[in-house]
Amino acid sequence: MGKTYERIDGRLRAFIERQPVFFTATAPLAGDGHVNLSPKGRAGTLAVLDELTLAYLDFGGSTAETLAHVRENGRITLMWCAFDGPPTVVRVHGRGEAVFRDDPRFAELIGHFDPAADGSALRAVVLVHAERVSDSCGFAVPFMDYRGDRELHAQYFDRKTDEEFGVYCEGKEYVGTSIDGLPALPLPLPPRTG
Repeated sequence: MGKTYERIDGRLRAFIERQPVFFTATAPLAGDGHVNLSPKGRAGTLAVLDELTLAYLDFGGSTAETLAHVRENGRITLMWCAFDGPPTVVRVHGRGEAVFRDDPRFAELIGHFDPAADGSALRAVVLVHAERVSDSCGFAVPFMDYRGDRELHAQYFDRKTDEEFGVYCEGKEYVGTSIDGLPALPLPLPPRTG
C-alpha cells in the first residue's frame, strides 16, 4: 500500500541516496506535445539538499527536453525503483528549475555534489522543489544487479574542451530548442561561473 509523506527524510532519503539510477518525467503544456522520460545515473550527480529540495547535474549528450519543459512550466516527477532489497518505488512530484552555468547560484549548487561528478559536458543543475512525496510497492520491479557506472559518457566528453563542448551543443538537434520548439539550453552555451 502506497503512502504520501510531508518531506524527504530518514528512510526515504537513505533509499533515494542509495539508488544508482533514477528517472525524470516532464511534459510541455501543449496537449499534443511530447512527454519525456529520461534515465539519470553517474554516481554523485544527485543531491538531497533539504527535506523538500533535490538537485541533479544535467549533462549534454542527448536532447534537452527536460530543460525545455521545466523552463516552460516547471512540472517534473523523479522516480526511483529498488532493483534489490525490499520492493519499493519512490516518486517526488514537484516544480523543477534549470540553473544554467552563468547563473550566480550555479557555483554554490555544484558544491553539494561529489567533486568527481562535476565533469565535462555539464550544462545545468536541475533543482526540484518537492510538492508530493510518495512511495508504493515495487512488487513488479525485477531484481537486477548493479555492476557499476558506465564510463563512456565521461570518457567521450572529457576529451573535449569547454569550447568544443559548446560547438557540439550548437550543432546538435533538439538542444537549443525541444522537439516541440520550446527554448531548451541557452546557446551559445553560457560560460561557467564556478
